[in-house]
This record gives sequence, C-alpha cells and structure tokens, in this order.
Amino acid sequence: MSERRRIGVLGGRFDPIHLGHLATATVAWQRFALDTVLLLPSRVSPHRSASARASDEDRLAMVRLAAAGNACLLPCDLELQSDRPSYTSNTLACLRDRGHLATQLFFIVGADAFAEIATWHDYPAVLEGAHFVIVARPGHAVSHLPAQLPALRGRMHPITDELRPGGVEVGTSPTIWLLDAVTPDISSTAIRRRLASGLSVTGLMPAEVIDYIERHRIYRSAHKTALT
Repeated sequence: MSERRRIGVLGGRFDPIHLGHLATATVAWQRFALDTVLLLPSRVSPHRSASARASDEDRLAMVRLAAAGNACLLPCDLELQSDRPSYTSNTLACLRDRGHLATQLFFIVGADAFAEIATWHDYPAVLEGAHFVIVARPGHAVSHLPAQLPALRGRMHPITDELRPGGVEVGTSPTIWLLDAVTPDISSTAIRRRLASGLSVTGLMPAEVIDYIERHRIYRSAHKTALT
C-alpha cells in the first residue's frame, strides 16, 4: 500500500442515500485530494433507537447505484458485515487492521453530528483514529464548533483558501479539519416522508436510486403508491 494513499470514510444509515451525502463526500474528496471515499451503510446505529426503514441489502444496493460511475466513491459493507453496533471507533479500528494508518484516514462527518461528539463511544480516544473532516451543513456552520466544543478548540483547524488541495500531509497527526462548504439541504427523513405521501423526490437523489425505490416499492405507505 502506498504511504501517500488517502482514504475518506463517510458512514451513515443512507436510508436512503441522497445528493446531500454525495455532495459531502465529493467536497471532502476534492479539498483533501483523497484517493477514494468509502461509503459505509451502518448496520446498527448506536444513536438511534428505531431500525432503518429499508433493509441492509436495499440500502447497500442504493449506495452502489449512487456511487456507480463516480471513480472517487467506493461502497463498503464493512459495518453491515459486523454484528456489533456501528461505532466509529470500531470502524476506524477495522480499517487500521486492514493496513490503513490513522494519518491516512479522513473521517467525514457533518457539523451537526460532530457537535455531539462528546456522546460518541470511546470519546475522546476516537479522535486519534483518523483525521476528522467536519463539513458545514445547512443551519450548522463549522465556525460555531470551537465555541460549542471548547475542549477541542486547540485541535480544530479551518480549511482556508491558502491550504491547497492535498496540502494536508499524510503524516500529519490526526486533526479536526473544519470545512466550510455549501451542501444541499436534504435529509433522508424528509425524503421518506415525501415518498410515503406520493410526492416527487426528483432532484433529491440520483435517478438510479429513485428508480430502485420505485421498482422495489420501498418507503411507501399502504395507501400512497405514487412516485412521480
């Protein structure tokens, strides 16, 4: 394995995967000159009590369709193959066991989710397992995080125009990078509600994913069947 290789990691339920997820992965891939971004559907989410609406097989299939034709994205079933909760610390440890150094891994997460980092399993040790790339989300600016998480302020570094793409050396100690980027204001919850009500989801997900949902009749309520 090349010691210069950079691996992005974007996990989530992907129930379903949408253009907001893809935009987050793409902006991190571009800004950090990543070789690839792994898309990891979670099997058992430790932060949610309810199960995913779609099956593991369907969520992975939708991720594969969303990533098809995009050389920077690689679907990964690592978490789906595990019978343990999908803790980030476990996932990063598995990737390191496969030969990736912590300094080669770039864990991508939205600013809204990262604001709750103190509640994550194995905090704060989890932050040593990879670089953390925190991407702004609509209504959740990365600039607010130092004040929200004062204990981590010294580890946070904003990505500025002066830092050229790929300017983060692979050997740099795991760092919390704050990436101010514009990503679509889309949520899986809102998509599921629209699908259950028979409303259009065009422009919210790749067309191939919409077609898969339609063919497999996922997320529909018993009395709403239209997907237009």
